Amino acid sequence: MSKNILPKEALEKRSYKKDEDIRGCYYRDQTAIIHSRPFRRLKHKTQVFFSPDDDHVCTRIEHVLHVATISATICRGLNSKDNSEWSLNEDLAYSIGLGHDLGHTPFGHAGESELSFLLGGKDLFIHEINSYRVVEKLTNQGEGLNLTYAVKDGIIFHNGESFEKSIKPDQTIKNLDTITDRKHLPTTYEGCIVRFSDKIAYLGRDIEDAIIAGFFSKEDIPDIIKNKIGTSNGEIINHLVLDVIDNSTDDEISFSDECYELMLKLKDFNYKYIYDHPRLKEYKIYCKRIIETLFDYLTKLFCQYHWEIDWYLKENNLNIDIFFGNYLKGMKNFYINEKQQNNLTEGDLCKQIVTDYISGMTDKFAIDCMKEISIPRPIEFIQRPYSL
Repeated sequence: MSKNILPKEALEKRSYKKDEDIRGCYYRDQTAIIHSRPFRRLKHKTQVFFSPDDDHVCTRIEHVLHVATISATICRGLNSKDNSEWSLNEDLAYSIGLGHDLGHTPFGHAGESELSFLLGGKDLFIHEINSYRVVEKLTNQGEGLNLTYAVKDGIIFHNGESFEKSIKPDQTIKNLDTITDRKHLPTTYEGCIVRFSDKIAYLGRDIEDAIIAGFFSKEDIPDIIKNKIGTSNGEIINHLVLDVIDNSTDDEISFSDECYELMLKLKDFNYKYIYDHPRLKEYKIYCKRIIETLFDYLTKLFCQYHWEIDWYLKENNLNIDIFFGNYLKGMKNFYINEKQQNNLTEGDLCKQIVTDYISGMTDKFAIDCMKEISIPRPIEFIQRPYSL
């Protein structure tokens, strides 16, 4: 029997009814996510290192695959314990892991913080909430992916920045459309496991990339971390996963005291030597400037052309104008309906449209658009002289 006390019908409910098939509802959610365009774009979105040239540096798509597999492994481990009463659903955990970062911005958390700043303050753009918006509203020209409630709940409440020692779900159905902050807990145990797996996935992987980038060497990692949980991504993941499996109790997902303290030490080390490294700080300034430039340009463009789609698509316009116009063409009905339903002002609608569009960009696309806006087109000389 599942420890999730909510009715199966509530957890498996979709926004609009759809007949299930041989895959089962949560495996079907996996395939819906994998086939979506936002998922495809993750391969060119930053995890930590911006727009990397090295093919082996972690991007957002590798990260979500790590989170998905770690989450499913923890579920399997808890289910297989002697006299286990867990009955966790691996497909549900895997689906949440795949979808949890679909709403992340280009340039990782630097892009997220800059969009939030441009909207007027801290936490006005939250990637967890935007990931829910992507799967529920934006994908498929405003139709969404029609995922189950349990998967959407796990996505919006995965909170990748929290570091709890233990967690148990808040087993109540919530109106996910009204969520505006990170204060809530997942509704399912699988969602709680994904929340832990997010941290497990990136702590070790970021170390590997930072060593390749020359930020530090393995010898710089504190001895207590090296001796207890290792230095490679595989060693760290293995140690933390087994610790969660061994120490989760009948009603909560938990690390041991020792492992939790080691994880906090590892997090502090990563912040000091990776996330706050001067070279990354320089890139963050550059990336924020790109986001700001795009936000300003697209805001002015929408104020100028509004819903006159043909104006965006004129032959001599910049590519970004044309791409943005085609986006608006496909999403026009969605945004007009959203404006009416939420009583949005024209200014608020414009901010929402521009935010949605920029947050969906890859690093490369954002950089290309920035170059196009900033660098004038060369003058083309049609008639060439016969001789010098």
